[in-house]
Amino acid sequence: MILVTGGAGFIGANFVLDWLAGNDEPILNLDLLTYAGNLETLASLSGDPRHVFVQGDICDRALVDRLLATHRPRAIVHFAAESHVDRSIHGPGDFVRTNVEGTFTLLEAARAYRAGLDAAGQDAFRFLHISTDEVYGSLGAGDPAFAETKTYEPNSPYSASKAASDHLVRAWHHTYGLPVLTTNCSNNYGPRQFPEKLIPLMIVNALADKPLPVYGDGLNVRDWLYVSDHCAAIREVLARGTPGETYNVGGWNEKANIDIVHTVCALLDELRPSAPGSHARLIRYVADRPGHDRRYAIDARKIERELGWRPAETFESGIRKTVQWYLDNSQWVADVQSGAYREWVAANYAARGQGT
Repeated sequence: MILVTGGAGFIGANFVLDWLAGNDEPILNLDLLTYAGNLETLASLSGDPRHVFVQGDICDRALVDRLLATHRPRAIVHFAAESHVDRSIHGPGDFVRTNVEGTFTLLEAARAYRAGLDAAGQDAFRFLHISTDEVYGSLGAGDPAFAETKTYEPNSPYSASKAASDHLVRAWHHTYGLPVLTTNCSNNYGPRQFPEKLIPLMIVNALADKPLPVYGDGLNVRDWLYVSDHCAAIREVLARGTPGETYNVGGWNEKANIDIVHTVCALLDELRPSAPGSHARLIRYVADRPGHDRRYAIDARKIERELGWRPAETFESGIRKTVQWYLDNSQWVADVQSGAYREWVAANYAARGQGT
């Protein structure tokens, strides 16, 4: 068995579903079910004995200790995190608690648990920490992509909290010998993503004939990674990664935000045309996010060289699958758009204005 934290969130839930689609090894899924955690995403696993779900907090040391002692997992795959930059600007405390204190709690619990295993169990145990490219800071237009040796320069409360967690993971390896692995991924997209992030927000708003808010000039660049490709990379790192090492995971797809929005609009024009005209008519430029990093890019050659992983999806194939999934799963979208979600969107974008 493996323990997955945050397995009801976007990337975690996709990982759980992909894992159990091709593997009979059970998963113990620990998730607090905050606003972005959604058990409906895992409805297909209802009654499946390979999926053991526990609602709980990674900061609850007694709970984590009890789960490790009872289920005796061979690995911890740690997804649980607050991850939305805008929310971190409005409320950084939650990010420090979950991303820093939560990771510390898990590391200490894992260290104590591993110490009680026999020699073979200690050698086999792994702690895989899922992190982000945002810890590296912002790139200029001509700068080389982020390699694993890039200096950390986090610029938002979110990225600073993830950078802190990365440093804790590294320290627990070098100080205590905990066999850790870290992955730093680029922007994930795909099915089952909560519609506060760029791509699902554009899809959901366009289908509702609402404005499509684009920060600043829309030319901020990100590398885009289809979520199933990311899950495949995590499986490879867990199976064959070298303890203590970091692996950058990217899609080799640098795109400006405004180009992403136009691509989504074009696909919706094809798949779900709107009577008033192209969905692109809804694009509105709004005031930029404070401290908005200009460009991220991932150099994913290390994981390809050492573990043989490359993304299977192009951006063109992945974005088409993504848009189609949201069209086919309107009830899921409606269910996650709670009152709290609507209040958050109103609060975040109202102050920025509608732009032109």
